[in-house]
Amino acid sequence: MNVLKHIYFWVDERLEMHDYIKKDILDKPIPKGLNLSYCFGGITFFLFVMLAATGYFMTLYYVPSPEQAYDAVDYLTFEIPMGQVIRGVHHWSGNLMMVTIFLHMLRVFIYGAYKKPREINWISGVFLFCLVMGFGFTGYLLPWDQKAYWATKVGTSIMGTVPVVGDYTLRLMRGGSDLGALTLTRFYTLHVLFLPLVTVIFLLAHFVMIRKQGISSPL
Repeated sequence: MNVLKHIYFWVDERLEMHDYIKKDILDKPIPKGLNLSYCFGGITFFLFVMLAATGYFMTLYYVPSPEQAYDAVDYLTFEIPMGQVIRGVHHWSGNLMMVTIFLHMLRVFIYGAYKKPREINWISGVFLFCLVMGFGFTGYLLPWDQKAYWATKVGTSIMGTVPVVGDYTLRLMRGGSDLGALTLTRFYTLHVLFLPLVTVIFLLAHFVMIRKQGISSPL
């Protein structure tokens, strides 16, 4: 502990982080009367961190190939120590995050916290909600079992019904006219690279605006 304390003070002496963290981040007034509904945003962020931690661990064993994806998931689940727990945490965190982000947005809407001057924060939250849905849709295919295959086939077919751009969108998502290796590769890339990167950017913007504008008062 003494070593860590010395390292902390050594870094703080050069970067002066302590005063910044204390005054600009921790010492922020909050309205009176906050209730449990104000916790849904923080819970959603915690679940996102859990998803990132367990997800990147699973990438060590996952193979985005139609011939090996199912066996890789099976090996991770039943052969790797704690693999079933890690995959279970990832699965349930993903499901719970969809619930908590919906409840968070519902609370913001009911309390009118989307109004001036928080309109941009609301817009960034809507984008984050869409990104969470994207995580769920792209991640569902990755086990490459019958349920995942046919659910993704139906989901992408719905995209194909959009006027004008529907057929182009369907082929872009599938990498062709039907599901195959390109579909799995594209969904995997979206799930572990593109969506997390965009989500982190929007989260940072979301948090900065919350710190700048403060928490809205209860009704």
